[in-house]
Amino acid sequence: MAKLYDFQWQITVPDGLLNGATFDRYDEDSGTVEQNCFFRVDEYAFFIIWKSEGREGQGLELSQINDVRKGIAPKEASYLSKVGPILDPYAKGNVEDRTITVCSGLDLVNINYMHMVASTSELAQEWFDGLLKITHNFKANNVCPMTSLMKHWMKICIQVNPSGNIPVRNLTRTFASGKTEKIVFKSLEELGLPSGKNDEIDPQTFPFSKFYDLYHKICPRTDIEDLFKQISKSSQEGLTVSELIEFHNDKQRDPRLNEILFPFYDRERILKIIQTYEKDPEFVKREQLSVDGLCRYLMSDENAPVFLDRLTLYQDMDQPLSHYFINSSHNTYLTGRQFGGKSSVEMYRQVLLAGCRCVELDCWDGRNEDQEPIITHGLAMCTDINFKDVIMAIRDTAFVTSEFPVILSFENHCTKFQQYKLAKYCEEYLGEYLLQEPLPDHPLEAGTPLPSPNKLKRKILIKNKRLKPEVEKRQLEQLRLKPGTIMNLEDEEDEEPESENSEETPSEETAEDKEKTGPQPVDAHPELKSPPGTNKIGSTADLESVAGETAKASGDATTKPATPAPVEKDTPVSTPETAEPVKLKPSLSMKNSNKKNLSRVQLLDSRAEAKAEAKALAGENLQGVEQLSQDEEAAMVANYRYTGATTNIHPFLSALVNYAQPVKFQGFDVAEERSFHFNMSSFNEAVGLGYIKTSCIEFVNYNKRQMSRIYPKGGRYDSSNYMPQIFWNAGCQMVALNFQMPDIGMQLNQGKFEYNGSCGYLLKPDFMRRPDKSFDPFSESPVDGVIAATCSVRVISGQFLSDKKVGTYVEVDMYGLPTDTIRREHRTKTVPNNGLNPVYNAEPFVFRKVVLPDLAVLRIAVYEENGKLIGQRILPLDGLQAGYRHISLRTEGNFPLSLPTVFCCIQLKTYVPDGLGDFVDALSKPMEYLSQAEKRAKQMQSMGIEENDISEVPVAGKKNSKATLRQGAKSPTTPTNTMNSFAPTTNSVMPCLSTDTLQKDKVYQKVLKKQSKEIETLQKKHSKECTLVKKSHDTVVDKMTGAHDKEKLSEEKSLEKAIKKKGESNCGDLKIETENKVHSIVKVHKMRVKGVVSEQNKEWCKITARQQAEMNDLKEMHVHQQCDVLRKLMTQKQTDQRKTLEGKHSREMKELEANQIKTSMESRKLVSHDKSIKNKAEKERRIRELQSNSLKKFMEERKRLQVRQSKEIDELTAEHSKQMDLLIRANEEMIEAHKAKLKETNNSNSKVEAVV
Repeated sequence: MAKLYDFQWQITVPDGLLNGATFDRYDEDSGTVEQNCFFRVDEYAFFIIWKSEGREGQGLELSQINDVRKGIAPKEASYLSKVGPILDPYAKGNVEDRTITVCSGLDLVNINYMHMVASTSELAQEWFDGLLKITHNFKANNVCPMTSLMKHWMKICIQVNPSGNIPVRNLTRTFASGKTEKIVFKSLEELGLPSGKNDEIDPQTFPFSKFYDLYHKICPRTDIEDLFKQISKSSQEGLTVSELIEFHNDKQRDPRLNEILFPFYDRERILKIIQTYEKDPEFVKREQLSVDGLCRYLMSDENAPVFLDRLTLYQDMDQPLSHYFINSSHNTYLTGRQFGGKSSVEMYRQVLLAGCRCVELDCWDGRNEDQEPIITHGLAMCTDINFKDVIMAIRDTAFVTSEFPVILSFENHCTKFQQYKLAKYCEEYLGEYLLQEPLPDHPLEAGTPLPSPNKLKRKILIKNKRLKPEVEKRQLEQLRLKPGTIMNLEDEEDEEPESENSEETPSEETAEDKEKTGPQPVDAHPELKSPPGTNKIGSTADLESVAGETAKASGDATTKPATPAPVEKDTPVSTPETAEPVKLKPSLSMKNSNKKNLSRVQLLDSRAEAKAEAKALAGENLQGVEQLSQDEEAAMVANYRYTGATTNIHPFLSALVNYAQPVKFQGFDVAEERSFHFNMSSFNEAVGLGYIKTSCIEFVNYNKRQMSRIYPKGGRYDSSNYMPQIFWNAGCQMVALNFQMPDIGMQLNQGKFEYNGSCGYLLKPDFMRRPDKSFDPFSESPVDGVIAATCSVRVISGQFLSDKKVGTYVEVDMYGLPTDTIRREHRTKTVPNNGLNPVYNAEPFVFRKVVLPDLAVLRIAVYEENGKLIGQRILPLDGLQAGYRHISLRTEGNFPLSLPTVFCCIQLKTYVPDGLGDFVDALSKPMEYLSQAEKRAKQMQSMGIEENDISEVPVAGKKNSKATLRQGAKSPTTPTNTMNSFAPTTNSVMPCLSTDTLQKDKVYQKVLKKQSKEIETLQKKHSKECTLVKKSHDTVVDKMTGAHDKEKLSEEKSLEKAIKKKGESNCGDLKIETENKVHSIVKVHKMRVKGVVSEQNKEWCKITARQQAEMNDLKEMHVHQQCDVLRKLMTQKQTDQRKTLEGKHSREMKELEANQIKTSMESRKLVSHDKSIKNKAEKERRIRELQSNSLKKFMEERKRLQVRQSKEIDELTAEHSKQMDLLIRANEEMIEAHKAKLKETNNSNSKVEAVV
């Protein structure tokens, strides 16, 4: 990052604190009183320093101070009896006004209380205001190692002996973990300081410069000297400007950063670094940086491991509440175990001061005479605390660390009367902090988004079951009309309690368990109802008897109204005077409450137990909890049944609930359909994991709209935490953890929420907020719009890791999406017997592919050789800086350790799949690639190869390994394209099916031949018939002609006989008569012949027409047969072609699958035999990635092949359809041609007939 961020971590200390003042000091832990201590605060606000006459100087780090309080708290009431006799009798004002209580500690449970008593109340107020101003400086927890060294030097100078000097042994303790005392003494002597074991050093002669020189003499930074040599390309003693520019731009800058927002380092910027950190004027003059200057720079704020602006409030806080991760606590009141644990009001203060924004309050009916509601873990042998005290603690600390809203998650087991008290105390003590009404622009309507954290600044929201609006309104109206009916309200339950995946019912509780449990008890501790004199549960039988008593409890106070006790008629039933008739939600002020009236109202609960004996018995039993044996505790846990929260809600309490209304979860589809953004559901971790397993995408979408709360399952009675990351991955807002247990889950939570000014709210990534985006938390491929990253961490050395001479090692883990999470794989070697400055020089731990950097965090942890944690640090990846960085460590509770650091080299870059490195390099650095190409071209020219002889080719990718180079294969994680052997084919290889080709088919030709024979047979038949008819006709005509000739001959012979007989002259008339007769015979004959011929012609025409019709019918049938055959042939041919194509496709797919299997096996074999991958888990991860990539690529190849094959089938089908259409058209034309020819034939026949 070239732009210098002005990291203002230092707070101006008020003059009164700088100048100091005298106080009496009382330490609660030791019980000692120290009078007339001179207190002051250093100018950097690192320490509160005090010293009294004749005692050693002491100091308390302000980073360990979590609260400063005015006055004496009730738990410190014994203070007066111990301190009173020796208080200054001349002091002005009472003790409470003059006392300041400083609370400090290295975790949230073990708090030390130091009381400072001033001489006047004015001085106490001045110091109280000043200390409040300089505490909770979270920026100071992230100061650089150089500042931490100075802070340690100040601590040494503070811890002076009674004479005001620094004992040398204090310095030897600082360096004793890695060096012998002789080396420390010798180094002190070389610096001109007292060097004897019992010597003392005057603080005036021991400035920070000498301490820094001592540090380098005893702990020389050889690791930085080695880095100096790597950077330097010359034999000069200093690094030049050009070398530093190259070093910063290549090593110290994240290449993914925008070049405009984060410009490259230039000469001006480097010169400023030299002028700031180089202390030798000669090097400054030469514009060079020495080893010492480089060391100072690498240990400065300017070289922080994270972007320091992320430690301030930098995110958009105007999004709906459901768009944020919210720092949340589970069973906040407990300081230890879930069973037999101690409850503490202090935990609420500590958790809120630590940045938590959602705390849990398990509310039960109080068992004392005052009937005050209590907070405890019901039925679990935990101690009780007053609800009122908790509300007051929340009021005091809710907005000290952050101004953004606090959510009070009520688990309500109280009867209605004590619910009224809950509401009364919330309104009374929280006052204007309590959000009692929805905001005008965010009504409780379907589809209306939740308000933003900015709109809810300094507001407290209550999460509790709410009545149905109509029921709540009716009950409030009932209270308005009849103020004396607090407990006699109609008992309308809202359907049913939250489901077993809600906060009130753990997933382990089944319906059968509920039946066994029976009615819910009023008492928070029925397990304590043992006979007098019994201090603890003695056996499993006792547990069973307790469970039996629970099951036999009369009535269900959590679901049914209590039966009123008899009240005399002349004694009115009292009600709080605050139920104003004009408001549906009355004011709940306590100021005018009457204790007498309250006691009468309490009589309405027939199950109230207000006896002092019960209180004493409970106290005895709670004290006996710690004495439970393991067997007894196991029996207790086995018989434990969770008690669901009540659904019978007092309307006053119900009316205080708005934007956090818990409802029974009925499914993601139901929630989406209802679209009530103010509804939320709680899930224990097991149920939550179940939904993530089965409906992760729906869960993410649900969390875009409304809130969800995750809490530990009931089996975690040791208060251990689940891994919160899996639920953050699903967008769950309130991932509630046990803050009292600083395990890895809690460390991840605290490290994550340290960003954004420790305000307790973190904006979820864009794709987890937008309704148009879909996100799968189990995705192993890059998310749309998010660029995957590669992170490499090389652990070089450690500094001041332990004050013991022990061996140490470092582990580096990554937490994020399941595919990004890598745990317990990357660990350095153990460096023995050196807790001061071990050098690891480990191989880089590479996280090759971080799919979602926005959700990923890096955990660097240092352990002793026996596995004990020394320190750890959680670094969100989205704010991590690349380069050589010193990483300051934290305790397991995330409190800063002043000196321990780990020196690392961090590399961040965009993830590039193996095999594409050169290609990406050519794209990212085109000038460099071109310069290399030009250089090679010139070298080829020296060999006689001209530039125009060289063709332009694509940039080749790098091979994965030497084995890959030898085999000429592609990178294992970049599967070979197995589609190369399947070049796109066209349907031109299929024979074209046309009418002509079909008519040449032997089937068709066989049909034609058969038809020809049929025509020939018919023609022969017709010819034979015509011959017979003609012969018949000729016979008839011949007979007629013969008869005619015979008759004519008879007449002629008769004439000849007459002529012969009579003579020719005498036969003239006879001759004429005979001629006439012959003429008549001829005429008659002709007429007869004509008639016969006419009849024969008609008969012939009929025969001809019939034969023609028969021939036409046959030919028409033949034409249709030809069309049918052609159609069948076309269908058959097309079916054959389709089968051929499908067979070809099947062979291609089988060949593709075989090639893919072969490629996958070869690639997996390459990874397995890759010697550069030494980590077995990394190999397995590579193989999984390879399989994932291969599967994706193979599926794409198969899809492409299927698409191409489908396209070929579609093309063939279209071609076949076209061919069939052409055939049908050709057949129709053939039929039409036949009809036309037939018509023409008929016309010609008609003409012939007409002629005949």
